[in-house]
Amino acid sequence: MKLAILDRIGTLNAEGEDSIVALKDWAPQDGALDAIAQLNRGGWHVTLATNQPGLGRGSFDVHELNAIHQRMQRELAAVGARVEAVFFCPHTPDEGCSCRKPAPGLMQQIASRYGAEPHEVWVIGQEARHLQAGEAMGAHLAWLQLQPTAEVPEAMRGAQSYPSWKALADALVPDGEAAPSPSAA
Repeated sequence: MKLAILDRIGTLNAEGEDSIVALKDWAPQDGALDAIAQLNRGGWHVTLATNQPGLGRGSFDVHELNAIHQRMQRELAAVGARVEAVFFCPHTPDEGCSCRKPAPGLMQQIASRYGAEPHEVWVIGQEARHLQAGEAMGAHLAWLQLQPTAEVPEAMRGAQSYPSWKALADALVPDGEAAPSPSAA
């Protein structure tokens, strides 16, 4: 089993004001969609785990969140990619739930749904709390260092670092492991 759990905000798409990305502002990070397609061709199950405290605050509703994910899925499909499942925590930080990252609950739910053991899971993101949740469950950690930083943050020190989506996809799906894309046949 090869299971990747991505963070959405700041990793798959650029971060918006107050970490909220409206449908009109959703845009994938450079190379993200093609990298996910490469992971899919390499036999990876790709999922998302995202904190969405705006739901708990009433800043937006689940219909707006679903619209963003539907747009994301359409753009992924256009390049032959897919995210199989989106898991989200609707709670605000003060609610003390077990699913809000950096708690591992959301990621444990994903691993359980797929029947994956922690050593089969790769948690991929650029934010400390996403990787901390993966570390708490014993997953492999992949830090997408999409923004240059002078010093490696403490939470990222145990993670493999990748400077781009392409570098990550090439590391997880080396040449020859990916099945040919339908357009290449």
